Amino acid sequence: MSKIDNNTVLLIEDDPKIASIIAINLKDKGLLIEHVADGETGLKLAQNKTYAVIILDIMIPRLDGMSVCKNIRKKDSLTPILMLTARAGEADRIRGLEIGADDYMVKPFSIKELLARVGALIRRSQATDKTKEEELPPSKIGDLTFDFQKRQVFLNNTLIELTVKEFELLRLFFRNPGRAFSRSDLLNHVWGQQFEGYEHTVNTNINRLRNKIEKDPAHPKYLKTVWGVGYRFAEGDEFK
Repeated sequence: MSKIDNNTVLLIEDDPKIASIIAINLKDKGLLIEHVADGETGLKLAQNKTYAVIILDIMIPRLDGMSVCKNIRKKDSLTPILMLTARAGEADRIRGLEIGADDYMVKPFSIKELLARVGALIRRSQATDKTKEEELPPSKIGDLTFDFQKRQVFLNNTLIELTVKEFELLRLFFRNPGRAFSRSDLLNHVWGQQFEGYEHTVNTNINRLRNKIEKDPAHPKYLKTVWGVGYRFAEGDEFK
């Protein structure tokens, strides 16, 4: 990244009235705003700067919001992304979350709620102790190696392609071997409390992770099911 703007919000929204309302209210909260009205321009900015948060509409010209989000997440897994859409369908919301969005709001929305969501995303991002994590050396459990600094996971020295949420889930398990997490726990840790009720999204990501890291996903070695509770990561003697 060529420049860091910790107090700047990137707003990618093609509706001038909505963009103006959002910008005015965010400026009142002391934030700076960079506004663009199309996906291609927004993606170029996101790839060349680090923002406090990105507010991204789905239905935008030149490159849709889903594609913008997916491309941002190929290189940037940390900047919070809040997606906006006129679509209320659950499938769209789940797709947005699975490609790396941190939050999702359906139009029309309350500007007060949007401000609260943006503030929560920024606080959550700033609270992450990236320095300590980056100082951790690569760690190994079984045939899996976790490189915290590069945010990469290897299976038998082969890099595994993971989505942002798959990485966050695996990191949580990796750092807490043996601990049983309920689906609700995992949802809150990785997606946030505002997504209560979307536990099936956790199941989908667990199944995808198993297909990527397990020799036999039907009989997992790493990601164990704890019946009546949720999931846990194997530990110690289970790898012998």
